[in-house]
Amino acid sequence: MGVLSGFRVIELAGMGPCPMAGMLLADMGAEVICVDRGLDDDPMYAKDMSRRGKKSIVLDLKSKEGRTLFLKLVATADVLIEGFRPGVMEKLRIGPEDCHGVNPELIYGRMTGWGQQGPLAKNAGHDINYISLTGALHAIGRRGEKPVVPLNLVGDFGGGTLFLVMGILGALLETGRSGKGQVVDAAMVDGVANLMWMCHSFNAVGLWNLSERESNLLDGAAFFYDTYETGDGKYLALGAIEPHFFSRFVELMGLDKTLFNASAQSDPSQWQALKNELADAFRQKTRDEWCALLEDSDACVSPVLSAEEAPHHPHNSARDSYIPIDGYLQPAPAPRFSRTPSAVLHGRRQPGADTRSLLSALGIRGEEIEQLEQQGTVACAGAPESA
Repeated sequence: MGVLSGFRVIELAGMGPCPMAGMLLADMGAEVICVDRGLDDDPMYAKDMSRRGKKSIVLDLKSKEGRTLFLKLVATADVLIEGFRPGVMEKLRIGPEDCHGVNPELIYGRMTGWGQQGPLAKNAGHDINYISLTGALHAIGRRGEKPVVPLNLVGDFGGGTLFLVMGILGALLETGRSGKGQVVDAAMVDGVANLMWMCHSFNAVGLWNLSERESNLLDGAAFFYDTYETGDGKYLALGAIEPHFFSRFVELMGLDKTLFNASAQSDPSQWQALKNELADAFRQKTRDEWCALLEDSDACVSPVLSAEEAPHHPHNSARDSYIPIDGYLQPAPAPRFSRTPSAVLHGRRQPGADTRSLLSALGIRGEEIEQLEQQGTVACAGAPESA
């Protein structure tokens, strides 16, 4: 039984941040019901990891009957998650006011890039746009070169999903005391702005240059915090910041201590020359040879693994960090709980796989479900897969 066992979450089908939020809540034991638009199953999502552990119901939310069924479902829920542009849910007459009308304790989670208010609120955008507006994209990359796109991890999932989930969990705690629901407005620009807190803090005391890439302690400028190519064309990550870790690294590498010392570590004017020295040194062995020498120590050196290699690293294997679901390895639920562990209840279900059972639980009889299906208000797939 996970920490959220007994809680019901309604998720409006979408892409990216909201589905991941639903996945995390399902991993923690919540009953997550995805409201899908239809039975069409895009082959691109045939192995969609974010669908694991969730149920599915297909409703036509543009119809009066579909809206009525949706609100009946909302009345039984603790949380709703939606990721539409501002005003879309209100136009469908299933916005916060409508939903709180049938369930005053509902936590209404809203996930957008720009937020519910502001000049850009109703504009289209993607991760790269949201992180560009917060200084995060500007900060990532090499000096004199264009910014590097960090996948869509920073905006969509770091500043989006995780802040939405945090807001939902905080709101649930408060509802337990007050008995009242509320709206959680999770905007990726707000989340990413918060992720930049350390850069702003360091800048405030003159220890970070916000204007130029690759000129700071943690952005690849420091020779002791960067990646290096090895003799076989692979890479190592070095993060020997603290003096005792740095000393251990220098010792194990057999580096010249007259060059690689505490004075040089704290002198940015020497960083590039020492980076060149290290680059030459790392090319003398393969990645795995260096790992055999350095990885099991406090030198803060690790291999730069591909996503294909990562599940098979001894540390990840020992922790069962990846588990087989739906025919491929997926990251196991995180974080870990000592008494109420998270678990993946089942793999991905087809859209509409749970329509009948969920409607029946709402008191709708078989013949009514058939009639609703015939008129296109709902759609039912085959029997749901076993857990």
